[in-house]
Amino acid sequence: MAVQPPNPASPVPLVRAANLGGWLVTEGWILPSLFDGIPNNDLQDDTQLQFRSVTQNAFIAVENGGGAALVANRASASGWESFKLGRIDTNTFNFKVFNDQFVTIAGVNAVATTAMAGKTETFQLVRNDVDKNRMRIRAPNGSFLQANKDGSVTANFGESTTWGDDDPSVFVVTIVNWVPSIFDGIPNKDLLDGTQLQFKSVTQNAFVAAENGGGAALVANRPSASGWESFKLWRIDQNTFNFKVSNNQFVTVSSVNVVATASAPGQTETFQLVRSYADKNRMRIRAPNGSFLQANKDGSVTANFGESTTWGDNDPSVFAVNIVNGPHGEYQICNGYGKDMATRVMNNHWSTYIVEADFAFMAANGLNAVRIPVGWWIASDPNPPAPFVGGSLQALDSAFTWAERHNIHVIIDLHAAPGSQNPNEHSGGRDGSQTWGDSQIAQTVQVIDFLAARYAKRSSLLAVELMNEPVAPGVSLDNLKSYYQQGYNAVRRHSLTAYVIMSNRLSASSLELIDFASQFDRVVLDMHYYALFDSKFDSFTVQDNIDYISNFIASEINAINRPDGPLTFVGEWVAEWQVKDATKEDFQRFANAQMAVYRKATFGWAYWTYKNVNSHWSMQWMMDPYISLGNA
Repeated sequence: MAVQPPNPASPVPLVRAANLGGWLVTEGWILPSLFDGIPNNDLQDDTQLQFRSVTQNAFIAVENGGGAALVANRASASGWESFKLGRIDTNTFNFKVFNDQFVTIAGVNAVATTAMAGKTETFQLVRNDVDKNRMRIRAPNGSFLQANKDGSVTANFGESTTWGDDDPSVFVVTIVNWVPSIFDGIPNKDLLDGTQLQFKSVTQNAFVAAENGGGAALVANRPSASGWESFKLWRIDQNTFNFKVSNNQFVTVSSVNVVATASAPGQTETFQLVRSYADKNRMRIRAPNGSFLQANKDGSVTANFGESTTWGDNDPSVFAVNIVNGPHGEYQICNGYGKDMATRVMNNHWSTYIVEADFAFMAANGLNAVRIPVGWWIASDPNPPAPFVGGSLQALDSAFTWAERHNIHVIIDLHAAPGSQNPNEHSGGRDGSQTWGDSQIAQTVQVIDFLAARYAKRSSLLAVELMNEPVAPGVSLDNLKSYYQQGYNAVRRHSLTAYVIMSNRLSASSLELIDFASQFDRVVLDMHYYALFDSKFDSFTVQDNIDYISNFIASEINAINRPDGPLTFVGEWVAEWQVKDATKEDFQRFANAQMAVYRKATFGWAYWTYKNVNSHWSMQWMMDPYISLGNA
């Protein structure tokens, strides 16, 4: 039986929503591979293959990069030995060579001589069931390619094979430049903005540190690494970086001395990381003066080592590097790819990750709303500030259209505010710094004004959330109230009916905004509840988790609900926990317990999130039999 809303301002029916997390604001942990459902998903357009004959133990190459025959006589593979795929279907491809010609068959000889790809340039890749990197290549004439003892490659081998090392039609294939996930195509993808590096000198067996966390020289004398020994990256390109230290200063070079004294990065704070081919975690650091950093016996770090190196343990310019993962958000993916490639990757993601069929699915399964996280840069679309790229606004426009077709309400959620209101990747920051404050209020209000003006007339607009998860004490209560007042006014300039949602601060009292919010009309307080992110949950049993929701969380919601107060909204929750080896029935009990309690929220609830590679975080995956909204 449905519960009647206790507040006459409540929406009827109450909101039962899914968050469209990971769509218009990137969160690396959410994003599944964009290619997971594609057969042979590692063989995409522009993927490069290198074919090594198992009988000749040699790679296939196209002589002169094209315009000649294929040969199987190369000891190693690089440009001429790489064949770029043009995908026709799951198993059928064209092979493009170095000089942009295509492989074809002349008689029985394999050659790369055609300027355009057609039927006679179309080959089939047949993969071994046991080892997917063993392949045979069926030519347009129906025969298989083989590598001959004289080094030639011909299309005259029959159908039969044992897949053994004595079969000249079998090739071991190296797959190059496959982009299996939204981040994986980024060069040096482990060195993104906000990633922290710890440099251990191989000669001194000591970590480099910024004395006092900054404002002084770098030294190489620490036996272990923590805060002062960690250097946060600001990425310029795939090899070039600024290094930010604990107190937010940047590393620079003074004469030959390496110091952390610059308040802002420029050319003299820009360093190049050079990686060892044999061990990617061995690096050298080229300073702005052209020399390499070295760790000296007296513990100093100077920029006066030459170009030559053996990468050995006797080289003071070599460092063994610990890579401490940083954020994987919108800033990192856009800056990592660069504008041109990021525009392609992100627009493909926005147009495929959430589509109209998802809205149809949600409506058919009892959901009546979506909460859509957006970033502040959407207000500058199609030309947002670097490194962000345009296109997300068009996707949001589409969401409103789909919502109206399927009777779904839309909550626009400003998930990432200028300067970042929390240190998490979903706030769109560069390096995990939280700097939103008084100086960002005006810009943030402009974003809200833009969104309210654009969508106020859309029938599917239900609410505008002014900010997601501001974190105390970094966001002060006074600044937040000032912003919420101005943000509320911005929405009301364009709509008298849209609800305005104000998120509670994390790490602060859930009651601190009640009196403030009560002065406004059609205002909602947003609360997020997870049985995660705190060590107290590590030992909880199934029943402990259910009791926690049914008792503690229920009491908190009851305390916030007031007849003359703001509406209440559980804007994020999930049926995930720390319980090991939980059964399907356990998850069902946990989800049902939460929905029973969150029905007390006078605005409704929203599951985090609709899609997620982690199954229990994905409402799409959890829908029947794990979650049923029949009694929600």
